[in-house]
Amino acid sequence: MSQPLSRRIFLVMTGAAIASPRFAWAANEVPTLLDHILLGCNDLDKGIAFVEEKTDVRATIGGVHPGRGTRNALLSLGERHYLEIIAPDPGQPNVTESLGLALKKLTEPRLVGWAVHPGDIDAFAKRLLDAGLAFEGPRPGSRRRPDGRLLQWRSLSLKDDRGGVLPFFIQWTADSVHPSADAPAGCKIVNLEMSGPDPGELNRLCKLLDLDASVGRSEKPQLRAHIAGPSGKVLDLTS
Repeated sequence: MSQPLSRRIFLVMTGAAIASPRFAWAANEVPTLLDHILLGCNDLDKGIAFVEEKTDVRATIGGVHPGRGTRNALLSLGERHYLEIIAPDPGQPNVTESLGLALKKLTEPRLVGWAVHPGDIDAFAKRLLDAGLAFEGPRPGSRRRPDGRLLQWRSLSLKDDRGGVLPFFIQWTADSVHPSADAPAGCKIVNLEMSGPDPGELNRLCKLLDLDASVGRSEKPQLRAHIAGPSGKVLDLTS
């Protein structure tokens, strides 16, 4: 590097030498519009324990998603960024929503998606329509926190997310507290990378979607993220 390493990047890179010796990253490899990343698991308590073991920070229960068969726990990753640990909800055993069914089949925690906040989601939808990109939404969503407060949002997803590496898009209502504001703090996301067999096409789509994301090449579509804990541990997550 031509510039001195910051303390944050130094801690991350030295920790990663143990956790992932063949993978390195530079500073500022987090998309500006990142809202959250989703860590899927088949059991929420096990997912919380997994993250705590790797970061020394314990996520707190966020709530359930009515009608979708899932529930979550949350961990702040810095301002306007958070980790959502998502798993099947035992209280909704008969839901057939695809994500809930897929989570039940997981044998270990892994990344299952990420979200960005594009601003006015209706204006963003019009941009996608004008660009000829097929999508679903915007559609409403909600979750009631354990303290009874209702969080609401609207989301939009691409019909072709290139094997799961492109994000979905979310706009929180003005009266909803962003989960990063009061979820357990101490962790930071320092890297998020998408990769696939055609990085040129991914870069083209990122430009179209205003995503300043890091793109690499791999045999199959893959997401990878690194989260630094307050004690210097680094959690390496892949899809």
